[in-house]
Amino acid sequence: MDFDALFNEQLTQLKDDGNYRYFAELERQCGKFPRAANHDEDGVRDVTVWCSNDYLGMGQHPKVIEAMCEAVERTGTGAGGTRNISGTNHDHLLLERELADLHGKEAALLFTSGYVSNWAALSTLGSRLQDCVILSDAGNHASMIEGIRHSRAKKVIWKHNDVHDLEMKLRCLPADVPKIVAFESVYSMDGDIAPIKEIVEVAEKYGAMTYLDEVHAVGMYGPRGGGVSEREGLADRITLIEGTLGKAYGVVGGYITGSAALCDFIRSFASGFIFTTALPPAVAAAARTSIAYLKESEIERAQQRRQVARLRAALDREGIPHMYNESHIVPVMIGDPVKTRMLADYLMREWDVYVQPINYPTVPKGTERLRFTPSPLHTDADIEHLINALRVLWKQCALAHAVA
Repeated sequence: MDFDALFNEQLTQLKDDGNYRYFAELERQCGKFPRAANHDEDGVRDVTVWCSNDYLGMGQHPKVIEAMCEAVERTGTGAGGTRNISGTNHDHLLLERELADLHGKEAALLFTSGYVSNWAALSTLGSRLQDCVILSDAGNHASMIEGIRHSRAKKVIWKHNDVHDLEMKLRCLPADVPKIVAFESVYSMDGDIAPIKEIVEVAEKYGAMTYLDEVHAVGMYGPRGGGVSEREGLADRITLIEGTLGKAYGVVGGYITGSAALCDFIRSFASGFIFTTALPPAVAAAARTSIAYLKESEIERAQQRRQVARLRAALDREGIPHMYNESHIVPVMIGDPVKTRMLADYLMREWDVYVQPINYPTVPKGTERLRFTPSPLHTDADIEHLINALRVLWKQCALAHAVA
């Protein structure tokens, strides 16, 4: 059998539908964020990155870089294996204490990515708690969906951010079965924020555990960067808070926080923790430095909010349709996969602006978009340049303007 022919058949269909993902070859340049070197067939040139999840530019902060370099000199480059065999390192434990403190929890547990922490934690909870039912928000990330699927627990999907629908579904479940309400704080594609207080109150009413993904919020919200749950004074009422080190903290890795018993339970039963090589100690040291810094500094968050507001105001002035939300994510809506790809290519080629097109299956068909994430290091001139580019594109391509 010609397997390559089968592969290519589906790849061709993906391209015909406009949903094939092309990756730009970028080289981040230390000290120049949000600039990056773009390598293509015409050579190398600088572009401005507008879609990075390094939301605060901490991946190039001098203190974070210094901490990683010092740790490499001190410990070497790798962890030496899985933590249960040879990889548990003092830097891992220091980072877990920093994370537990960040969320006001007894304990924390590190994973190699935010995807893995969601997948491992939810699959372990759902499979080990007998007759468990997981109630999942309809907008949850793929990592949460895969974790729930792998657990083989009963899954109930409730309408996105609809607390009334959640309560109706909880009410129909037996009182004596373990229940987990799984949701996110900031949803990465629309940028909307969950009604956490109302969700927690309903979950508490029905004796359900709350599982909150704060991946796109940690470092960004709250007086110490503990996320939306910290900002709203709700972290102590949430059973498990999951997050990442790879976005606002500028490094890599994922984690969960909760009670000592909960974290030990996941540590002891999650295959995604037990059988995976641990994060390098230098990564843990850099992440701890980034978290500790953002617990004290509000400068980056304040400047980031300012630049988000400036971009939104400029888009409004030009009548360029973007999705309104209360977060740092600015989705500019296109609604067609081919046009979205074309616009992204044109921005890169003609304006040295890099933004990745967001198509199905990341977002539903018909809601394709360009997703902008202004950072504190994007200048006012960067915003003006981007708006000029979008103004020209909207005119040349006869794209619809927002209704005033």
